[in-house]
Amino acid sequence: MSEAILEVEDLKKHFPVYGGVLRRQVAAVHAVDGVSFDIKKGETTGLVGESGCGKTTLGRTALHLIKPTSGTVRYMGRDISKLSAKKMRRLRLEMAMVFQDPYASLNPRMTIADIIGEPIDIHHLAKGAEKEKRIMELLERVGLVPYHLYRYPHEFSGGQKQRIGIARALVGNPKLLVADEPVSSLDVSVRAQILNLLKDLQKDYGFSCLYISHDLSTVKHMSNRVAVMYVGKLVELAPVKDIFDAPRHPYTRALMSAIPVPGQRRENRIILKGNVPTPINPPTGCRFHPRCYECQPECAKDEPELIEVEKEHFVACHSKKST
Repeated sequence: MSEAILEVEDLKKHFPVYGGVLRRQVAAVHAVDGVSFDIKKGETTGLVGESGCGKTTLGRTALHLIKPTSGTVRYMGRDISKLSAKKMRRLRLEMAMVFQDPYASLNPRMTIADIIGEPIDIHHLAKGAEKEKRIMELLERVGLVPYHLYRYPHEFSGGQKQRIGIARALVGNPKLLVADEPVSSLDVSVRAQILNLLKDLQKDYGFSCLYISHDLSTVKHMSNRVAVMYVGKLVELAPVKDIFDAPRHPYTRALMSAIPVPGQRRENRIILKGNVPTPINPPTGCRFHPRCYECQPECAKDEPELIEVEKEHFVACHSKKST
C-alpha cells in the first residue's frame, strides 16, 4: 500500500447562520461534518455526490483555503490544520487547486503572462528571462502557444481558460492537486480534452489528485478510488471498480442506477423519494435514512460509522455491518 500524501481525520466545517435584530448566530450549516479519508501518493481520488452535499467545501478545507471548524488535516505526515498563514504560504506551491469556473477564476484585467507569472513573483521562483521562459513552457505544456501570453481572458474560450488555470496551478510543481469540477462548465466536445490533459500531466508531474465532480462518467475515467458524499458525510469509499460494479451503500446504488446507457432504457433505475435534507438541520442518525429504501429502525437513531466491509471498501450503513 502506497503512503498517503493527504490524511483527513474527522474534518468539520460549519458556517454560522445569523438572524434577529442583534444578528446573533441562530443556526449553522453543517457543510462538512466529520469526514475522514486519505489520498495516496500518485493516485486520484474521486469525490462525488449531489449538488450542495459539501464536496467543494471539503476540497477547500482540506487545502486550508477555508479554516476548518475542527478535525485534522495531515499533508505528508504533517498536521497543517493549525499552521499559521506564513507557514501555510510555504506549502501553497505543493498544494494547488483548479477551480470550477474558468471565467471567474481568472482576473479579467490581467494578461495571461501576468496571471501565470503572479505566483512565480509571490514565491520568488524566477525573474526576467528565466521567468518568461518558465511561463512559456507551462503555456505550451497545456496546449497553448506563446502568442497567447499577452492576451486577456475574455479573448479565450472556456476550454482555453481552463488550460490557463491548470498552467497556473502547475507553477510550483505541486504534489497535490484539487480539481473542483474542472469540466462542468465546458462544452461536451472540450471535456475529454481537458480530462486527458490532466491525466497526462499527472503522469509527467507525478502529483496526487482529488477530483471533485457530480459527473460519474468522468469520475470513472479519472479515479483510482471514489468517495461518495451525502449531506456533509462520506457514505462509501472504495476502489473505482468496486464503486461502479458492486456499490454497497443504498445511496451509491441509486447514483449508479442513474448513469445513462446509450441506446438503452434503464429498467433498474432507483428513484429516491423525498428531497435532500438541509445541512442546517440534518436528520438524526443516518443522514440518508429519510430517503432510504432499506431503512431500519436504528437508522433514524444511531449514526453509522464508516467501516471496512471488504478490503479497502468502506461503507457507513447499518444494514451492511453483517454483510
